[in-house]
Amino acid sequence: MTSLRVRIGVVGMALLTGLAAPTTTATAADPAPAPTVEERRLDGAAPQEILRRSGFADAAPELTTALDRARSYAQARRAVVREGTELWRRAVDRAQGRGPAGGDLSRDDDRPLYWARLGMTRELRTWQPDFGLDDQQRARLLDALERTSRGQTAVHYPHGDKTKRILVTGFDPFTLDRDIRISNPSGAVALALDGTVIETASGPARIETAVFPVRWRDFTEGTVERALRPHLPKVDLFTTVSQGRVGRFDIERTNGAWRGGFGDNENIGRRETVPVADPATQPQWTSTTLPYAEIVAADTGRFPVYDNTSVTEIPAGGTEAVVRPDGPTPGSTARAGGGGDYLSNEIAYRATLLRDRLGLHEELPGGHVHTPVLRFGSGNTTEITDPEFVRNRLDIIGQVRSIVTVAISATERTRD
Repeated sequence: MTSLRVRIGVVGMALLTGLAAPTTTATAADPAPAPTVEERRLDGAAPQEILRRSGFADAAPELTTALDRARSYAQARRAVVREGTELWRRAVDRAQGRGPAGGDLSRDDDRPLYWARLGMTRELRTWQPDFGLDDQQRARLLDALERTSRGQTAVHYPHGDKTKRILVTGFDPFTLDRDIRISNPSGAVALALDGTVIETASGPARIETAVFPVRWRDFTEGTVERALRPHLPKVDLFTTVSQGRVGRFDIERTNGAWRGGFGDNENIGRRETVPVADPATQPQWTSTTLPYAEIVAADTGRFPVYDNTSVTEIPAGGTEAVVRPDGPTPGSTARAGGGGDYLSNEIAYRATLLRDRLGLHEELPGGHVHTPVLRFGSGNTTEITDPEFVRNRLDIIGQVRSIVTVAISATERTRD
């Protein structure tokens, strides 16, 4: 999910920390804010059809009913956590063939989760309870809903050392003003792989997943670090995943500390150095520790897989950005990683920087995988799905599973 300034075709956990529940003494309520840009898209014909044909149209009304029963902030928080967690579980179950399909939309579709979540956040954002609810309390409720419904609080691995631990992340759909029907294959990957087990030469490996928003502000506020920090010291491999170029997978070798300004799902752009904690020690570049050579050499599926080494930099002492096919030069300033200068590059940069700051660079394989752009069938400009669209998404999901299997197996051989 990149803006490739950019060369890429744009068409790619911690448990709730138990914030002390504020007092339930009634206070004057702050006015409810208006729906966001993202939430206003929900009224379009395509989102409504996606919700109807997946059975997820009831998610927002169920949250509204639960909120209306709440008589305090504490009760509202419990309702939000319960409904958000249930939405993630329901989306994973649907994607993995458990329970009713809820309609004729393909089970592998990531869009019902996205649009149902927006329906829920819109209801919560505009909710006016009888008890006092100030802006900070509402923000905490919205944060709890976002985190639980994205699987960020549901990452759990079995105890003991016999099962390997793998962490995979995906993204929401994006560029929805270009085509509101868009699906993001990385989000579909997260739903399809969450909680699944793959077999390797040395035994089973369990995959846990989470999904992130396509919003600059969430990344600025540290959503990636908060979700990943508790788990990176405990996993055997991680990869962030997003939608990238047409017709190919890329293992991104290098990630850059630069935001290129492309608009996010709130139609906001940011052009600046990636903001992180302790900027004085912030590197311009981070690198993958995934076994890219083994992944590229393996037969993982019908799409070709590339080891992408290209970056865009301002050379040391220079003023103009140049493309470097073989990676950054010493002392250069980042202007795009291999994965561009959008949020896919940023999640890769943040995750690998966190790995390095935790002292895990030499022992934890991790990096970023770009999937092919997910396309509709030829001539389809209005329908929300078609057979080619579904086939492409299923093939991408299957190939990511194969890439992860190759990666963890190669890592085991290296350690042996």
